[in-house]
Amino acid sequence: MNNTHASYNVVVVGGGASGMMSAYCLALRGYKVLILEKNTRLGEKVRISGGGRCNITNAEYDTRTLLKRYGKAEPYLYSLFAQFGVKDTFTFFESRGVTLVVEEHKRTFPKSYNANDVVRVFEQGLKETRVTVRNGEPVKEVLHEDGSITGIRTEFGVYTAKHYIFATGGVSHKETGSTGDGFGWLAKLGHTVIPATPSIVPLAVVDDWVKVIAGSTLQDVKVTFFVDDKKQFSCKGNVLCTHFGISGPTILNVASKVGVILPAGTVTAHIDLFPSLDHKELGQKLLHLFDTHKNRDMKNVLREFFGGETSRGLLMALSSSVDMSKKVHSVTKEERSSIVAMCKSMRITIEGLMGFDRAVVADGGVPLDEVDMKTMRSLKVKNLSITGDLLNINRPSGGYSLQLCWGTGSVAGNTLVL
Repeated sequence: MNNTHASYNVVVVGGGASGMMSAYCLALRGYKVLILEKNTRLGEKVRISGGGRCNITNAEYDTRTLLKRYGKAEPYLYSLFAQFGVKDTFTFFESRGVTLVVEEHKRTFPKSYNANDVVRVFEQGLKETRVTVRNGEPVKEVLHEDGSITGIRTEFGVYTAKHYIFATGGVSHKETGSTGDGFGWLAKLGHTVIPATPSIVPLAVVDDWVKVIAGSTLQDVKVTFFVDDKKQFSCKGNVLCTHFGISGPTILNVASKVGVILPAGTVTAHIDLFPSLDHKELGQKLLHLFDTHKNRDMKNVLREFFGGETSRGLLMALSSSVDMSKKVHSVTKEERSSIVAMCKSMRITIEGLMGFDRAVVADGGVPLDEVDMKTMRSLKVKNLSITGDLLNINRPSGGYSLQLCWGTGSVAGNTLVL
């Protein structure tokens, strides 16, 4: 198509969650739509979401409660969620053959736990509505003049349209094509772009005992963060140990707060392995265990006490202050107290946040006061709408990000009038 100009009603740049949704909604209304996608197939980030299971939304039906999870963006989102909320997400997918199931913390997945089933809904819908999809065709240049976009240049030529939708995503998971291209175009078009930072991201730690049990989960623990031994905040839940540090929803959802305190000093996390027991109760439990197994090696008794794959790392941590080779009957009261104290406060040193390559979500992007959130239309560029992760909206993990993408895509596609 060298040097030819193909014209459409709408060109959607980006074939991720919000891009697929907006294109599909527009096509259902009879518009001639083109999707330009730099990857070789649509929905790459959707396919890896939720570990490939696709955490499609969060089943919090109370809008006010739900929107509080989006922090400072809350007041901007009421109109958006009134037009396409959580119930609409359920209806949209289940009416198209994807049954949804709700798990702990209202995280919602397709019953098949297969993210490809979610993408397939759009692939079929876009085909049925005759949307033109050009995969493997990255944008080289956004042409503009007098406050309007005049065309999109790729290596194959220039595409023109009456309206354009940017749905290129942010900068998390760069392996899926989210390299921040959209931020650069938006800045050149006159938008403010708040620098992106990884917000839902694992934490890198110094301590080896965490890394030796990579892939294991510390169940139902309490984690308290300190700066120079001054308490900052706590969270409860499961902590996934990795070869670089700690992760899992509990950690991901406080990562942005950890990022704020990191410059203030040495940040440590103290993990309470038994938050339901106080020191005295845990001490009595341990004493009863030791009385029952007096002639066994302490490391073997504690290995059974901790259980599972995590015991190896926990014993490694405890061995720094207690001789694990002792027989149980030789353990002193002071040593037993030391074990209890460590179980109630396993200290790890936070080295920093992992980068964009590990980030589930990165914040940053266009401020919401530069977008008409009732329509997703730019207030700076006459014929542009902006959706999904290009918007500066901080949110936790647990389905909130994809819900935002479905919503912004739907509103952009259903409110546009040409």
